[in-house]
Amino acid sequence: MKLDTIIQHGQLVSSNDIIEADLGISGEKIVAIGQDLAATQANGVKIVDARGRYLIPGGVDVHVHLDLPFCGTVSSDDFDSGTRAAACGGVTTVIDFAIPYGEQTLQQAVDNWHAKARDKACVDYSFHLAITNWSRQAPEIKKMVEQGIPTFKQFMIYESEGWQSDDAAMFSALETLKELGGMLMVHAESSRVLDLLIARHHTPEEMSKHGAYLHTITRPCFVEAEAIERAIRWTRETQGRLYVVHMSTGEGADLVRQAQGDGVHVLAETCPQYLVLDDSLFAGKDGHLYATCPQIKKRHDQERLWAGLKSGEVCVVSTDTCTFTREQKAMWEGDFTKIPMGMPGIETLLPVVYTHGVLEGRLTVNQFVAKCCTNPAKVMGLFPRKGALAVGSDADLAVIHPTDKREVDCRKMQTNCDWSPYQGWSLAGFAEHAFCRGRQVVENHNFVGKNGHGQFIARANVGFL
Repeated sequence: MKLDTIIQHGQLVSSNDIIEADLGISGEKIVAIGQDLAATQANGVKIVDARGRYLIPGGVDVHVHLDLPFCGTVSSDDFDSGTRAAACGGVTTVIDFAIPYGEQTLQQAVDNWHAKARDKACVDYSFHLAITNWSRQAPEIKKMVEQGIPTFKQFMIYESEGWQSDDAAMFSALETLKELGGMLMVHAESSRVLDLLIARHHTPEEMSKHGAYLHTITRPCFVEAEAIERAIRWTRETQGRLYVVHMSTGEGADLVRQAQGDGVHVLAETCPQYLVLDDSLFAGKDGHLYATCPQIKKRHDQERLWAGLKSGEVCVVSTDTCTFTREQKAMWEGDFTKIPMGMPGIETLLPVVYTHGVLEGRLTVNQFVAKCCTNPAKVMGLFPRKGALAVGSDADLAVIHPTDKREVDCRKMQTNCDWSPYQGWSLAGFAEHAFCRGRQVVENHNFVGKNGHGQFIARANVGFL
């Protein structure tokens, strides 16, 4: 078989083992894994020397928000800058959330997001769909699943945005999606108590005294934990499939572990910011930059989430990337309720988890690949096309050095943002080389991809590990 590219002498890392071998690419697929593949080829095949490097499946970030109208502005990373950033971080597939606004249908939301991504995306992508009005949008669910979008999100907060779902809508969605082979994703925070706490502290005196730290004062851990507990209850009763997005608390991990032990079909992701940042940052001069929903928590939450990744109740690390520049974040003008919520993160997903997970002994390199590459592909219905180094899989992969570190500098990154939550950190795990469906998108740490190469990937068989 004629090969287009051979990656030689790498340590091929899966979620289960490590082997030293060559990997051969033809067209968009991995077609050979073995020894001395170049000996079978005539001149003209591209050779990438991965000696002393890990070769991993391309990362799969299943939770991004690109070009998102939110909090009175629009997130600054679109499908151009956002997927360039993904590539340089070794991520070769992203899943964004198509959200209907006002009276829009689910189909209109999907069409809008296709228009955002088409001709811009440099890596592959798919969509989840947000359900913002169950009674009106429920009749469309089956059609959306047939279009390859089997994952739907409901927000337990954001009433002012018109996104909030109540318990009846969640219960109904779990029932319906069970019958259609889909999965419900939830943003779990308890809105009524949260709104009460925000109103209680939303005074000139409190804002002058505490500033952005009010973001953590008004969102204690039980605000997330109670909502997760309630979502698990509805999943238990309907026997549906639940995926808790961006879980930030140790209490949440405890609840998920208990429910899984009881046979409830619940899965959970966390994000790098909850693993390595804590809420003391809100007391700093630039504390408002770190505002997200849910917000970064305490150090004991970090420790519990790392433990959950190792033991399995937390099965995926994604980013919840929603990028806002310093100028956009400054819209708060001292009012913590007006901070655009979100941070940049796609480019640093793999490096943060690799450096603080693998190099600091919290995860093995196989567990790192499982949480950032293989599990997200399996859970979201992309495996084995994505998330695997196997003959027949898409040639999505990244070459990373096991120990070499690079300093995070937002001025040198692909993200369209003038700050980074990890600015100045030394991180290993950036892509030295990366390929998406056989096309090289990163070479020697430089982006060499092309707008429009990324394709929409239809999905099925979600919710399984």
